[in-house]
Amino acid sequence: MDETELRGMLEGVRSGRVPVDSAVSEIKKLPYKDMGFAKVDHHREIRTGFPEVVFCQGKTPEQVRMIVGELLNGGSNILATRADRNVYDEVLKAAPDAEYNAAARTIVVRRRPGEPSGDKVICVVSAGTSDMPVAEEARITAETLGNKVETLYDVGVAGIHRLLSNTDLLQKANVIIVVAGMEGALASVVGGLVDKPVIAVPTSVGYGASFGGLSALLTMLNSCASGVGVVNIDNGFGAGYLASLINRL
Repeated sequence: MDETELRGMLEGVRSGRVPVDSAVSEIKKLPYKDMGFAKVDHHREIRTGFPEVVFCQGKTPEQVRMIVGELLNGGSNILATRADRNVYDEVLKAAPDAEYNAAARTIVVRRRPGEPSGDKVICVVSAGTSDMPVAEEARITAETLGNKVETLYDVGVAGIHRLLSNTDLLQKANVIIVVAGMEGALASVVGGLVDKPVIAVPTSVGYGASFGGLSALLTMLNSCASGVGVVNIDNGFGAGYLASLINRL
């Protein structure tokens, strides 16, 4: 239940259309559902504007299926991240219409209209094709949370002309997510071209001295461009979520 639905129910109580006992019963379900191995947070969408997202890594496929089944009672879109094919096959038992993106390792169950709620655009930019899985996680996250998203992939600094020929797309965006491995310089370049927030995502792509993304992370943290914020290594979900929050302002 989101804030709009809660207000509707309370208005129904005030007008007499909804019995008080029915409203009390619904409200009792809001805080969370204790499943023993997990406490599913049904109240999160009312508090934060977005429903709980399922992080699949470390959970069994059966546990993910049960959590998704519980979340389906809320009527919101469901997003599960870091999911492999075995998890997806199990989730299909609870949600036959679930969609899987193998590159991003995400599962989406759509229960609300897919059209974006506004005209503001989030642009997801990736340095190289190898960075696309993380960029796709960011894109799917932002789209599932109700945003219009456009992508600009494989425009890293090794061929900067590929980026410079698409500055119109960057200027149109309200928020930009930049995903890059190796040395992670692309975030600084984009930050120096635009007047909007840039969310930098370092990836673990690179040779030995990239230290699994640490090199890109430090480059992004030390960006000389103003307006660049940084999330954790390979955290496309975190970037998509943060961009969604900014897009609501």
